[in-house]
Amino acid sequence: MAGISRLTEKLKQRDFKLNALLEITKAINANLPVGDLLAEYESVLREELSIEKLMLYTGDSKWTCLLAYGVPDGLSDEIQEESFFRQKNISLYSGQETESFDIVIPIYQDERPIAYLLVGDVGEQELRMSPVIKHMRFIETLTNVLVVAIQNRNLVQENMRQELVKKELELAAEMQAILLPHSLPKTGHYEVSAVYKAHQQVGGDYYDFLQLNDDEVMFCMADVSGKGVSAAFLMSNFQAYLRSIFSYKKGELKDIVVELNDRVMHSAMGEKYITLFLGTYNKSTRKLQYINCGHNPPVLADANGYTQLLKLGSIGLGMFEEIPKIAMGELTISANSLVVCYTDGLVETENELAQEFGMEQLEKIILSNFSNPVTLINTKIVDALNLFKGSMPFTDDLAILSCRFL
Repeated sequence: MAGISRLTEKLKQRDFKLNALLEITKAINANLPVGDLLAEYESVLREELSIEKLMLYTGDSKWTCLLAYGVPDGLSDEIQEESFFRQKNISLYSGQETESFDIVIPIYQDERPIAYLLVGDVGEQELRMSPVIKHMRFIETLTNVLVVAIQNRNLVQENMRQELVKKELELAAEMQAILLPHSLPKTGHYEVSAVYKAHQQVGGDYYDFLQLNDDEVMFCMADVSGKGVSAAFLMSNFQAYLRSIFSYKKGELKDIVVELNDRVMHSAMGEKYITLFLGTYNKSTRKLQYINCGHNPPVLADANGYTQLLKLGSIGLGMFEEIPKIAMGELTISANSLVVCYTDGLVETENELAQEFGMEQLEKIILSNFSNPVTLINTKIVDALNLFKGSMPFTDDLAILSCRFL
């Protein structure tokens, strides 16, 4: 009779374990929330196997507690892997309390640990085998099924997140390609060329050259603080508003800058700002008017080897609700004068000695290549920059807009 009783008990245990694995698998296949999966797992170990305290850690080198019960609040939520092997009995601390665990069960997948299970009820009954020892293989199997399922779910969610980011980047890149001028003029009055290299898939630099009427053109160079999709979307909004102002409104550059500042404040809510160089040129009067809103000053060069930095202006757009002071530069430029606009990704690029490319080198390249077409001047600048930085990577977007006023 005793043998039949033991056999019956073994069959019951086998059926229980198979049913527990089945229920966990069904819950996983039903895509139940992680909290529900952990509740099912805890119910099996606590209520069915009488394991009174437990902590389940998952991770990689740094391990985060996924489930804990039967222990005081405030035990280590994160622990280093070597802690699991430091001694036979492991202790965790929560302020003034210490909690000891007698067994650490590593859970492996592809011969590497993916989880550690801490239990501490060995020897709770001197006359009875610990349920952890008795059901060790089942606990390992059940925990492995649970942890792998959660990791796979996290992996799927991460892949979906990355795919969403990829699509956002593709959309932003397409939008940015639309923003930049598709063609730049090369006429009897203007010769214009540009270079743009985004540090990431999308960037926050922007340039434009727009014919306003028979006599006037507008040209600009701008840079959004920050990088990536948010910077690209802010710049798209800014570009649309800038073009609309010049297309449908007439006004002084100072008034336009005030409107642009209001727009950036409304769009960015003070979290980002835009530096901007904004200029207009009249071919009949040869007058250049400009406002530099905190941007790197463009280089104005003429055929006599004279250079001037176009610095007059204000602070960046979106830094304050009201710009405290705006100064407009106005000058008459000689025939064949050249204006080279750029972003800080050019002059602040560093070499292996942590030296910046700088303004001095830029001005030398402009003057030594002054008589060349503007496209070749831009090429010479980029070639010199690449030679200067050597093996160092670009850390920012790079934009150059060179305009020759014939």
